[in-house]
Amino acid sequence: MNVAESVQLALIAVKENKLRAGLTLLSISIGIFTIICIGTLVTSLNNTVTGELASMGENTFTIQKMPGVQMGGATWRKYMTRKPLTYSQVQQFKRQMKYTDIITSYSAARGSTVEFGEKKTDPDVTLIGTDENYLLTQKINIQDGRNFSKSDIDNNQKLCIVGKDLATELFPGGKPIGKTIKIKNAKYEIIGITEPRGSIFGQSLDNYVIIPITYFLQHFSDPWNESLTISIEAVNKEYLPYTIDEAIGTMRALRNCKPWEDNSFEVITNEALTEQFASLTSFLTIFGLIIGVIALIAAGVGIMNIMLVSVKERTREIGVRKAVGAKPIQIMLQFIIEAVTLCCLGGLVGIVLGILFAMIIGSLGNLGFYLPVGWIMLSIGFCFVMGVTFGAYPAYKAAKLDPIEALRYE
Repeated sequence: MNVAESVQLALIAVKENKLRAGLTLLSISIGIFTIICIGTLVTSLNNTVTGELASMGENTFTIQKMPGVQMGGATWRKYMTRKPLTYSQVQQFKRQMKYTDIITSYSAARGSTVEFGEKKTDPDVTLIGTDENYLLTQKINIQDGRNFSKSDIDNNQKLCIVGKDLATELFPGGKPIGKTIKIKNAKYEIIGITEPRGSIFGQSLDNYVIIPITYFLQHFSDPWNESLTISIEAVNKEYLPYTIDEAIGTMRALRNCKPWEDNSFEVITNEALTEQFASLTSFLTIFGLIIGVIALIAAGVGIMNIMLVSVKERTREIGVRKAVGAKPIQIMLQFIIEAVTLCCLGGLVGIVLGILFAMIIGSLGNLGFYLPVGWIMLSIGFCFVMGVTFGAYPAYKAAKLDPIEALRYE
């Protein structure tokens, strides 16, 4: 048996029966395309989100009223009945914490419009109210100017720090430091510009204004979302568990949680967020695999039909091969190799198209591209198994043909 010859015969069959073979190969390509596309996007999404969370530091965690990921309406109603985390609680929390003093609280209002002179942004700017530790816990660096000082916050100064995108939009080629911008008829002096962080999921990470939390709570607090988020950074990773335990105990005391009651707040670590996100994307992966496998099974039936027709058309050829000494196992392997070749040909097209499509979608969502080697190997394995499985029956029929009857076939 010549493997190269069997592969060549399979390619000739595709060429001579373009429509029939093309439809079958299309089914295989669609199945592999789905698997590769979903696999690539999920891998890129996981790596991007994991990278963003890692950039915030392994020893940072947050305390907030609501969980990071909410599942189910009944659970949502339970969280909504919780009392908000107030600024006075945050101040007491800061004073009572002993393991670290790197603590910040913040709240955000999205959809703000910022003005400078005649220039006006779209209503898509995020307004953040916070204190002098926010940039430290969020691992955001100042590119130009300075950060807030504690006295700025305590004295309720009308100062602000702006993201790079906003600075570029309102001050193209200029120097924003010292200039005054206006938000809802309130004016703020710019004291700092942050370093650019890019974007994720198509959303800019640099389109924001940061103002002192004291002023934010007076003028921009949302009555439907008045609870603050607290971000705490442990001294190092080794002290993280101790800092979390102290934070939970301190906050439970401040919120008068009884010993038998659950926490009336959520403690969220970057590791927990990563695990929750991975569990969500796993559903997408399973969905993609199911759709891909269904398409591959349908394509496998098409492969079997093509091979059965091929056996019928080449009955006389099979008789000649047997007459000159070809063994049944050689005939069987020849047709199985042809079926595997057809499957791999369709799979190759699906792999290339899946990677290209995932790259396009990833670039639109500003996701880093990661070549899914594991998914590619899995797809190749699927193609091989399909060829063997669905080519076995036609190959068996070809191997069992009577050479005399086959030679008589016209």
